Amino acid sequence: MKIVRLLSVLLSVLTVAGCGQKKKTDDIIVPTVEVQKPQAPIRMQPYDQTKDVVWLGKNYQVAIQRMADDSLKMVTDETGQQFVDNRISLRILRSDGSVFFRRAFTKADFDAQLDDDYRETGILEGIVFDRVDGKQLVFAGSVSHPQTDEYIPLVITVSNFGETTLKRDDQMDTSGNVPVSDAQGSEEDEL
Repeated sequence: MKIVRLLSVLLSVLTVAGCGQKKKTDDIIVPTVEVQKPQAPIRMQPYDQTKDVVWLGKNYQVAIQRMADDSLKMVTDETGQQFVDNRISLRILRSDGSVFFRRAFTKADFDAQLDDDYRETGILEGIVFDRVDGKQLVFAGSVSHPQTDEYIPLVITVSNFGETTLKRDDQMDTSGNVPVSDAQGSEEDEL
């Protein structure tokens, strides 16, 4: 009788212990991620770059200024965040301070070099002086997807007659070695 009573107490304890276990499930519980709401339109910081250049035997100053321009169409990324596009002005000044060349660039100026994606979701990020190449001043530019490393590289050249050429840069320099052509010209090439 003691054995039966002991067995029934043991069976009761096992039954109670078995009921206390959690049921196992294959459900995966993932915490919810709060999607950030787009903020006010984002503007790139303005910049000014001035560089003295010897070109065709004369001294020039290249001045580049980037400003966010609210009059341009805004760009929206995949999260709905809006970005203000930029207008970049390029001036080339003679040593006496007179203006040899002046032009403001927007993304629309590079339309022929862009694909549909960059036309719609890219901004004109920057233009910088690159080098003197004979009778031309060469500038590097880019249209980028805002706040990413994705961009289309561009080349802008200004001739000694003030003519500009805009093209896509298909030969990016990844070694850091940029050949510089003879920057000195003859007296016939004077501006």
